[in-house]
Amino acid sequence: SHIRAFEFFEGCPEIVVPDNLLSGVTKAHRYETELNQSYQEMARHYNVTILPARVRAPKDKAKVENGVQQVERRVLAVLRNRRFFGLEELNQAIRTPLKTLNASSFQKIPGSRLKLFQEQERPALNPLPTTRYVL
Repeated sequence: SHIRAFEFFEGCPEIVVPDNLLSGVTKAHRYETELNQSYQEMARHYNVTILPARVRAPKDKAKVENGVQQVERRVLAVLRNRRFFGLEELNQAIRTPLKTLNASSFQKIPGSRLKLFQEQERPALNPLPTTRYVL
């Protein structure tokens, strides 16, 4: 999923803060989290630092949780009554409402998610490596 996200954003951030996912974190520790070997290799390939969110630290996840809620309401809710027979079919169906969500204007500040990403975040991304990481 990280690889597909990097490709979607057309670049890599310097730091990724996942929510202590069990498949990526071998041993959760307050100061020295131990990552799964293949997860660490993927991070090295993309020159990304993995800093898992602290256990029971909701402040680490506040903005992400709001983003998840927006996607649930404005993307997944639109598709809730449809049946999909493959992941590619589902991904194709998600694209249109996701584009609509990203292009829609914010309520309290000028601009949209897409505009904010293009102006502030895309320039900060590191380029993708020439080859895709293979597990």
